Order: sequence, then structure tokens, then C-alpha cells
Amino acid sequence: MLTAISGINWGDEGKGRMVDLLSSDYDVVVRYQGGNNAGHTVINERGKFILNLLPSGILREEVVNVMGNGMVVDIKHLVEEMGRLKDAGVKITPANLKISDRAVICMPYHVMQDCLEESRLSDKKYGSTRRGIAPVYGDKYMKKALRMGELLDMDALKTRLEDIVEWKNLTLVNVYGGTPVKPEDMLKHLKTYGEQLIPYICDTGEYLDGAQKAGKKIMFEAQLGALRDIDFGIYPYTSSSNAIAAYAPIGAGIPNHKLDLSIGIMKAYSTCVGEGPFTVEYFGEKAEELRKAGGEYGAATGRPRRVGPFDVVASKYGIRMQGADEIALTKLDVLSYAKEIEVCVAYELNGKKTTEFPFPQNLDRYKPVFTTLKGWNCDISKCRKKEDLPEEAVAYIEFLEKTIGAKIKYVSVGAEREAYIVM
Repeated sequence: MLTAISGINWGDEGKGRMVDLLSSDYDVVVRYQGGNNAGHTVINERGKFILNLLPSGILREEVVNVMGNGMVVDIKHLVEEMGRLKDAGVKITPANLKISDRAVICMPYHVMQDCLEESRLSDKKYGSTRRGIAPVYGDKYMKKALRMGELLDMDALKTRLEDIVEWKNLTLVNVYGGTPVKPEDMLKHLKTYGEQLIPYICDTGEYLDGAQKAGKKIMFEAQLGALRDIDFGIYPYTSSSNAIAAYAPIGAGIPNHKLDLSIGIMKAYSTCVGEGPFTVEYFGEKAEELRKAGGEYGAATGRPRRVGPFDVVASKYGIRMQGADEIALTKLDVLSYAKEIEVCVAYELNGKKTTEFPFPQNLDRYKPVFTTLKGWNCDISKCRKKEDLPEEAVAYIEFLEKTIGAKIKYVSVGAEREAYIVM
């Protein structure tokens, strides 16, 4: 059984919370793309955890966690993240964490280049998290990247590193006027942090292939959402990887296998971190009220998220891109403050309405078309069955199902692990 859990919209939909919940039914959880440029927040009986690189299944001792070849790994960040979890009593060993030898290493010079480029762009910036993600993916496809498996042979790595640093300094110094990096400093970085990760590095494709043939249930965990996918998102305001479910077997290391189930995650309203068009965005007091109610601040960056009402147009597109068989609706409880709830049901441009998601370059010209539903205006965080929900909340869920054309199976009504309803 191969299941992908991925975001329907701009990311920050609550995937980590749902992976943590559903992983109790799975043997393996795999992160298959992205780096430490986004965070999954999980709250359970041990406390609150923000995971940037580690799969969310790491919080269950019986689950094997895999970091796939499609990821880019900041080794310093990973070692520190593992350390924080270990200090909190989370068990992390080579038995329950496996890192692909083909995953790419995100180096300090990638972070430098990312920061220099965002500063150069000034008010035209893409909204990068400044964690080196775009430069390291660029280097991967220019065949100038280092991979985790190279940490197993430091002598061979040293020779490759010297050539790459010489090449990278041409950009850092001659393009940006920055300070050159020294090969010996980069080698020290690799030894200091990389050597701590060597016990976890393996051929994860071979492991996953064997696990699938042995009948293990495997869950793939995406970072960000469909609208941040490098190919199908709001380019160029996207991430630099494929966040779609179809990429999961490839980014995990088993392109010879196919998904059995795709579960799409979306919020009961809309949020967006970073730059780019966001048609349904609220501003002023309206935005702050929703932002505070939902605690909408980026898990990786702490940046205030842009917020707005549920976007049917974007969600229908995201569901199609993710091939979602089922939907998990998160943070329904956040809307409990509202007596009336707006929903964007179409976009409008020059007097013409559309329910199809436009080409990204034209997106910022569209205006949202709203309809208003009655709110429930009461606490629903203790509801555990559909019958416990106010009729207005049920009506809201059913309205979303009808307009997006997909079945909502799970509804979360709180951040805690048990705060959800199976519809």
C-alpha cells in the first residue's frame, strides 16, 4: 500500500498533523522532496514539535522514516533537529531513520547565494526563505552538487569539493561581489556534521522496494502544496522541487512503483507564506482577525502568513494536480469565531467570471467572487463525530465538497492528535 499525503494549495495546510495522525496505520513514512525551507508542526502527548527535514512519522517509535533522494539536506540543520528531538525523548536510530545516499547536500555557499540573490532582487524578490533551496536544486541539475553518499568517502569528496568551490566562487565573488568560500572550511563543515549522519545513509530505494514487496504500508509526505510545485505552481513564486503526489515514488527512490492512494490536505480557509499572487487575500483588520484565530505564522520562518477565505478555484486545481482520492480538511475550528463565512467561488477579469485556475502570469489581475455562508459561532474543538458538529459547520463542509468535486473524509477540529472527525 503506497499512499501520498500532499498539500492542495500554497503549503502550510497541516500535512504534518495529518501524517502524524495517519502514520499509526503505516510502517514507513517518506519525505520525498524539499529541504528545511518549510516546517510541519505536530502536537502530541509529548509536546509541540516543528519538523523541517525529518518525516513526521519520527514521532512514532514503531515507524521507519526515510529521507528520499528528491530531498536537499542541510546537514547542520538536520543534526541540530535530530538533537532537539532526542533531548525531548524521541528515539532516533539507524533502524528508524534512513537517509538516501542520493539526496543532495545543501551547503553554506548555497545559503549565501540565496541571501545575496534575494537582496539583489530587493522589492522584486521571490519570497525565498533564504535557506539555499533554489541554488542547491540549481546545482543539482547543473551536476555541481554533492550527495549524501559521498560522505562515505571523504578523500574522493575532497577532490570534488575543491573543484565545485572554485566554480561557485566565480558566482559569489564576480557576480554578487561577495566573499569567497574556502575549500578547507567547507570540508570542515562536511566532516563536523556529515560524519554524524553516516550511520543513517543507505540506498533507500533498495530498502523501500523490499518493504513494498514485503507488504509494508508506506506513506509519502510532501512539503508545501500544489501551488508551490516548480512545474504546476504559481511560477516563479514556487519552491524548486516537485510537491505533487505523482513525484513521490521518484523522489523516494522507487520509480518502479505506483501510488495506491492520494490524500490531499487543505485548510478550511486559505493561507500563503511568501510572495506571489494570492487572489483571495484579506487585508487589515479582517486579515488580522483570521490570522490570530488560526495562529498563522510560518513554522520554518515565523513569518506572518497571508490569509483569506477558502478558494474553490485554486483548490479544484490543486486537487486535480494531486490526483487526490480523499481530502482532509484542517483547522475547521479556527472559523468558529465568525458569524458569517466567505468563500471564493470564482475569479473575475474584465467582467468575465471563471472557475478554472488561470496561467500564473495573469493571476494577479483577477478578482475574487465571493459567496457567504452562515457561521456556527461556537466551540467545536471537542466534537469527535459528524453528529457532534453544529448544522452550520456540516453545511459548510458539504458546500465545499460540492464545489471542489471531492470527498472530504477527515476534518480536524484542533491541533491535538485526537482532535479530528472521520466523516
